[in-house]
Amino acid sequence: MTTSTLERKPMSKKTIVGVIAMCSLLLPVAAVAADGAAPAPSTVANQICKQEQVTLGVNFKSTYGTNANKSNAFGKCVSKNAKNAQADVANASKACDTERAADPAAFASKYGKNAKDKNAFGKCVSAKATASANAHAAAAATAPKQCKAAAKADAAGYAAKYGTGKDALGKCVAAKSQTK
Repeated sequence: MTTSTLERKPMSKKTIVGVIAMCSLLLPVAAVAADGAAPAPSTVANQICKQEQVTLGVNFKSTYGTNANKSNAFGKCVSKNAKNAQADVANASKACDTERAADPAAFASKYGKNAKDKNAFGKCVSAKATASANAHAAAAATAPKQCKAAAKADAAGYAAKYGTGKDALGKCVAAKSQTK
């Protein structure tokens, strides 16, 4: 063994111990999040974009990407949907407040409880925000179909509005998605 190999081993052990220590600190955070806590708006926006990525397929990058190779598409999608996601979580929270105030016992039995009886509200908000995110993603799924139909119906008008390049469909889908 060389001297440099011996010097690296203690450093790699320290690194591994450090990573394990950091992971152990993150476990309580993950446990709280899995315990029915209300989702963060960024999580909801991320979920919307994952669904849109599957739905739009190859058109996803041209719809959201702004740099030369469109590699920033997912980040742009999340940032575009973050405001809607924040509104979704806020609306879900208000709806859950109303539902809980109307009948606390039915609310608790519908959304469940943990040992401390504190997670029913989080489960409610999570369920309602997820449903709203799914609705947004479903609405975005119809945009490519609308654009393809518009291109067939009026090719000249479509070309004038969105261009004739390979990103024309992406431009159209982005425009339709922003109007929803």
